[in-house]
Amino acid sequence: MTNTKSTQQSQDSQQKQNSSQEDDTPQGGATGRRPRPMEVLREARAQLAELTGLRPESVSSFEQTEDGWSLEVEVLELERVPDTMSLMASYLVELDTDGQLTGYRRVRRYERGRSDARGR
Repeated sequence: MTNTKSTQQSQDSQQKQNSSQEDDTPQGGATGRRPRPMEVLREARAQLAELTGLRPESVSSFEQTEDGWSLEVEVLELERVPDTMSLMASYLVELDTDGQLTGYRRVRRYERGRSDARGR
């Protein structure tokens, strides 16, 4: 009987541990948890590329907001030779708390080889 009792205690302990781990999991998203920042970045770039047909090169700003996420993504709009003359653009990308794109807009265009005169 002692063996049965200790086995039951062990199972009860494991169930409590699993239950407390589930309670610590943030809510949101299809998987029941809030996406991690790197997941949001990757997904935002992929969604923007799919919608615009343009290739995102980098993310120059990234912040969590009350409504989700806000990113500024640098995109190659027109490739030229030499590369320093290529036309780039910054897009402001908004995502919901699950990391799904809710809107975007181009905020500026510039040549790749030019320094930023706006002091950003």
